Amino acid sequence: MALRLDGKALSAHLEQRLSALIADHHDQAGRPPGLALLRVGDDPASGVYVANKEKACARVGVTSTGVHLSAESAAGDVLHELQRFNRDPLVDGILLQLPLPDGLDEGPLLTAIDPDKDADGLHTLNLGRLLKGEPGPRSCTPAGVMALLRSNGIDPAGKRAVVVGRSILVGQPMALMLQSANATVSVAHSRTSDLATLTKAAEILVVAAGRPGMIGAEQVSPGAVVVDVGIHRKPEGGLCGDVRADEVAGVAAALTPVPGGVGPMTVTMLLVNTVLAWCHRHGIAHGLDDLIS
Repeated sequence: MALRLDGKALSAHLEQRLSALIADHHDQAGRPPGLALLRVGDDPASGVYVANKEKACARVGVTSTGVHLSAESAAGDVLHELQRFNRDPLVDGILLQLPLPDGLDEGPLLTAIDPDKDADGLHTLNLGRLLKGEPGPRSCTPAGVMALLRSNGIDPAGKRAVVVGRSILVGQPMALMLQSANATVSVAHSRTSDLATLTKAAEILVVAAGRPGMIGAEQVSPGAVVVDVGIHRKPEGGLCGDVRADEVAGVAAALTPVPGGVGPMTVTMLLVNTVLAWCHRHGIAHGLDDLIS
């Protein structure tokens, strides 16, 4: 049976580290870290995600400020809120919850966020920093995957890694992070021919395609490490990922559960980015390099 890569347990441990760091340096900074969360529209999943992030902030001692705009809001209204957060000295991290309603282009709005307050690591400058190996906020989901691998003693160096999915949110930065960790990386996508041949060559397989149950045991090499980034609600109830976990658990050496794998780590890395920005602003030694290298 595959080793369970437990993101929920690791997330709880990292929250304790963040909470202790904030408590130890609160007086030096004169205030706690601050995270601004901007949600536009009434997507039910987004509402749940924002609520979970606010709860996580409360657990570690980060002040969260939530703004919820209607789905009919113009781009200028969203931009106004982002610029207000950019100017706010009590805000260290800014998150624009995706997806946005139809008619709003996320690109210019993400670019409008101060790169040093970019809690999601999606600003063009920060993606460029990642590409060049320079310090800066890291994309939360792939950074969470890297922390999960590291905590379980899984070193990507010298291994063949395959990332299924090439989104700017997960797939592209995931490939860059694995490559930075000295893995040999291939990226598969909707036009990849003979996907199974590629995935079966992977020693580390990260599936972030957004298609429920697309990867089964026949597409996984025995002994591979499989990271399932997908999360979907099943018609009959419950959740599933992009991987058919019941099948793959009998083949893989290690597997992330859904839920409880990558999801909690995404939220935790959002907190890490915010706390790091707070530390940098106030000259605080943070000891979090193991989470961002």
